[in-house]
Amino acid sequence: MAILLAAMLGIAGGQLVVANAANDLGGAQADAQAAATPAQGETGLIIEGDRDLPDAYAHRHYEFRFHARNGMSVLHWKIEKGALPAGMKLDDTGLLLGEPERPGEFQFTVSVIDGGNTQSAVQKGFLLRVVSGLALNWKNQAHVSGNRIEGSAQVSNETPDDIDLTFVVMAVAGNGRATAIGYQHFVLKRGTVAMELPFGETLPRGGYVVHVDAVGEVALRNLIYRERMQTPGPLQVAVGP
Repeated sequence: MAILLAAMLGIAGGQLVVANAANDLGGAQADAQAAATPAQGETGLIIEGDRDLPDAYAHRHYEFRFHARNGMSVLHWKIEKGALPAGMKLDDTGLLLGEPERPGEFQFTVSVIDGGNTQSAVQKGFLLRVVSGLALNWKNQAHVSGNRIEGSAQVSNETPDDIDLTFVVMAVAGNGRATAIGYQHFVLKRGTVAMELPFGETLPRGGYVVHVDAVGEVALRNLIYRERMQTPGPLQVAVGP
């Protein structure tokens, strides 16, 4: 009886060893399979591209298309946080377009969702810099000198094109009458920085608000750039008739 019991235990023990070996082999195969399977983050939807977008120019048409990989169906895009420049929008297909109205830096977050898998939405932050293609600033702010109003402005061309520039300075009296005190029309070469444009004229006695306008055209591209500035209040000419 003892011999029979020992034999049975031996057989059982052998089966147990075999079973444990099989379990170990199965576990090793499972571990190997898990190691070969990419993590969810590696196979999920990913928005491509750098955080910094190509620069845009104020008052100039801009287009940029966002792309994502690993989507299985139609992708839907939207602005999740932040704000685009005024004059621009992001459509559902991922196309960012429009004409930004003013220079500045604009940070926003874009989200995209896979139409075939609503659990796959992802987000990414971007930065868009809007450059003032035609820059207009005071060099010597308009001021009264005896019976004259004079001063100077400076213009810069930050666009990739030469600009056909019209520069006009008007002194507007309290009754609405406008007198030209400066005018120039020339080609402002690309890369020009802070070119000084003087103006001035003798005026009758009275108060005048000075308006400075710069309009640049790139005919081949059908582009127009406009910049304007003015004195904060009337300048008083006290000398004269």
